[in-house]
Amino acid sequence: MTRATTKRTVKKARSLRRNMTLPEVLLWRVLRKEPQGIKFRRQHPVGPFVIDFYCPRAKLGIEIDGKPHDMGNRPERDEVRTQLLAQRGIALLRIPAPDVLKSVPDVAEAIVRRCEGTE
Repeated sequence: MTRATTKRTVKKARSLRRNMTLPEVLLWRVLRKEPQGIKFRRQHPVGPFVIDFYCPRAKLGIEIDGKPHDMGNRPERDEVRTQLLAQRGIALLRIPAPDVLKSVPDVAEAIVRRCEGTE
């Protein structure tokens, strides 16, 4: 099991909220309005990690993956992170950043359906 959320992780989450990527900003504009009454958090700290978006009701983390997630040892690190979050009962949905840029409404709708358990 991963360690508890630390002050350092919370500080990092706060910093990430101020410096979100364009796909994250665009998606947050939709998710912050609580579509279908579903609440989301942005840059949510969990243990040593910060999840881009989190839906507490569905225990679903949403990661917007840009190019760096395909480079070096990142895919392996992402898989370990996914497994550690699963141990905490959090499923992780990975969405490529270009998909968000292509159609924010489609991505947001897919996320909401997943949170509702209809996808």
